[in-house]
Amino acid sequence: MPAIRTPWHLTGNERHVFVQGDIGDRALIERLLGEFQPDAVVNFAAESHVDRSIDGPAAFIETNVVGTLALLEATRDYWNRLRDAPRERFRFLHVSTDEVYGSLGPEGAFSETTAYAPNSPYSASKASSDHLVRAFRHTYGLPTLTTNCSNNYGPYQFPEKLIPLVIQKALAGEPLPVYGDGRNVRDWLYVGDHCAAIRRVLDAGRVGETYNVGGNAERENIAVVRTICALLDQYRPSADGTPRESLITFVTDRPGHDRRYAIDAGKLRRELDWAPTETFESGMQRTVKWYLDHQDWVQRVLDGSYRMERLGQHDAA
Repeated sequence: MPAIRTPWHLTGNERHVFVQGDIGDRALIERLLGEFQPDAVVNFAAESHVDRSIDGPAAFIETNVVGTLALLEATRDYWNRLRDAPRERFRFLHVSTDEVYGSLGPEGAFSETTAYAPNSPYSASKASSDHLVRAFRHTYGLPTLTTNCSNNYGPYQFPEKLIPLVIQKALAGEPLPVYGDGRNVRDWLYVGDHCAAIRRVLDAGRVGETYNVGGNAERENIAVVRTICALLDQYRPSADGTPRESLITFVTDRPGHDRRYAIDAGKLRRELDWAPTETFESGMQRTVKWYLDHQDWVQRVLDGSYRMERLGQHDAA
């Protein structure tokens, strides 16, 4: 496993301890739980890129299903040893995705009672982990919470994801690949709003419940790409003044590409008084500016094995 560095703004912070490890390493998890005696475990760990799951689904099952099981078992045993107030306040919060619900038609939105219908190896693996969390609540009494969020974006996102990928390719003057007709719809959620929602659910969510987290920002993929192009033209125009939108190139759609996702986050708003603070426009402005100001970070990421190549074409031929 390659070494991962602690983010610079957390270096030296006494409230933060970074340990590099594997979610499936139960011995390590058990040791850390015993050493730090946490009041909560928040499971962000996942293989998360749909294209990668098409090329190599086994890694997604290993991390998202087998790894989550190992984490749940270690956490259950830790929780069973707790007594009194520490036992009462402990929570296990599992972070999941709206992709477990499948694909929507032109109308409607996913709610917490929408039936699961995952369509990719990634979403199937996350659906499996969601069911494991539910089972550990009902079978063992573990105080669990689950959040299912829409598409995240913002600072520090790995550049294989749509928004940072388009930013980097546009800055380099390279073609901007858009799957199919570009009309696939996603609800976009700024990462800071997502973190605030998770904290709110952890603090006040009802044990055993699921909460959908959305950004109230449905956009077609082509509209997202055009927004990025316009912002780059504004903040860092190309040398010859050519609009970045001219770089858009439609490419063969990926297998099983869900047409539309939309989140109904009404339960989170009604019960826990949470709502996103960023609009799509303000969040995109912040995001594009961040990547322009942190090209050194992007280049360090790209110095590894990823070279912004296309993935997820395993069965396209």
